[in-house]
Amino acid sequence: MRRGLFGLLSLAAVGLSTAPPLYAQTPAAPAEEVDVALVLAVDVSYSMDIDELALQRTGYIEAFRSKQLHEAIGKGAIGKIAVTYFEWAGGHFQHIVKPWTIIDTPQSAIAFAEELGEAPTRRGRRTSISGAIELGMTLLEQSNVSAMRRVIDISGDGANNDGRPVTVARDEARDKGISINGLPVMLKQASYFDIDNLDAYYEDCVVTGVGAFVIPIRERHQFVDATRNKLVREIAEVPAGEAAIQKAQAKEPRTSCLSGERQWRDRMGN
Repeated sequence: MRRGLFGLLSLAAVGLSTAPPLYAQTPAAPAEEVDVALVLAVDVSYSMDIDELALQRTGYIEAFRSKQLHEAIGKGAIGKIAVTYFEWAGGHFQHIVKPWTIIDTPQSAIAFAEELGEAPTRRGRRTSISGAIELGMTLLEQSNVSAMRRVIDISGDGANNDGRPVTVARDEARDKGISINGLPVMLKQASYFDIDNLDAYYEDCVVTGVGAFVIPIRERHQFVDATRNKLVREIAEVPAGEAAIQKAQAKEPRTSCLSGERQWRDRMGN
């Protein structure tokens, strides 16, 4: 009886050792070449009111519908971009609305806009620009495209008050050759957590890299034009002005890069 059991176990072992694999690994698809891989990181924290959230989303929708953006893509060396769009608030509130999408025709850009218009908008507590940059870097690493330029685009209405210091995340992106541009929303100062000169904060503490720039929005009617101009500028060329940004960041910042954290601590106690 023991010998028979031993024989069965031996046959089982042989069978396991000689069985074919359950699946075969397939080689990864080659990375698609694009002019720019663009991460759109959009603030949906509670400091943005419902109307501002709608205007912000509309700005991106109209930008991707615009002839100017279509022409900017078509004039690129490759004629393609890769873009992803996510919404963020605090460090634990991040939602990818549109995953990586290749846009190479007006039709594909309009389709992106239509799908963006159909997606619901969420809202969350606090403001973690550093968390948005970190997710942007991760998404760029997972994009499976070969991009001539890699850009994270941050839009928001407040300073970082959650997660790591924003300058730590910014410098990590810079060291990886990633540019960060900013679209600070400066419509009102009705909240304790608003700061003066948010555009200066973005210039000193958030943006970085070759051609980095900031386009502030100070009036509601500017959303569409500012968003479109920002995207066209990012897609069409590497704009001048990087030296000015680097010079501003090399000297004493005009505003503290920890002002958001200080406001939160003073108000909330943690």
